[in-house]
Amino acid sequence: MYNVLVCDDDVAILDSLKIYLKMEGYNCFCAENGREAVKIVSEHEIHCAILDIMMPEMDGLRATLAMRERYNIPIILLSAKSEDTDKITGLSFGADDYVTKPFNPLELMARVKSQIRRYTMLGSAEKKEGQLVTGGLVVDTEAKEVTVDGEIVRLTATEYGIIEHLMKNMGRVLTTGQIYEAVWNEPSYSTEKTVTVHIRRIREKIEINPKDPKYIKVVWGIGYKIDKD
Repeated sequence: MYNVLVCDDDVAILDSLKIYLKMEGYNCFCAENGREAVKIVSEHEIHCAILDIMMPEMDGLRATLAMRERYNIPIILLSAKSEDTDKITGLSFGADDYVTKPFNPLELMARVKSQIRRYTMLGSAEKKEGQLVTGGLVVDTEAKEVTVDGEIVRLTATEYGIIEHLMKNMGRVLTTGQIYEAVWNEPSYSTEKTVTVHIRRIREKIEINPKDPKYIKVVWGIGYKIDKD
């Protein structure tokens, strides 16, 4: 049974999501502010976190930052704001997905399933032997680990999925739609900004100068690629 954390200061939303999650077979942990959520993650094995952005004491964005210091679990943000800038901010803080209120609980459950499936697959025993290497960048597909010049890089499951997919297709230009469908395992609809934000975060972690990337190159008007050394 997978453990899902739901954090929202609206008790009605907590109660509703708890019912849906239990119907899907998940064990649900509830919190009403970001501090409680971070504490729960530190004390229990959580496989996915659903965080409202606007909360007292510690909002969802700061809670996401706090969790990302130690954990790479999938994080889905909930917000009443639907502007692209708010979505980009949430993804930049380390979230894996963003859902706008009011939302369809069944759609949210589908997103939870997708995130947990990707997270557990990347850490499961179903691994492929070997390493993918270009220059100082090494992706160990068995250990599900990325190193740059021998230094381990801390990536979320989504970020790892993106870089592994690019490395497996080394030298080939992939569109944002192709990357999204391969990593998120669902059809891509207006997902260019989601992929772009995640790649920007990856660059900040693996590149000496993210503005002049050595590894993940953009091919304007088409997509991204990693060249063979």
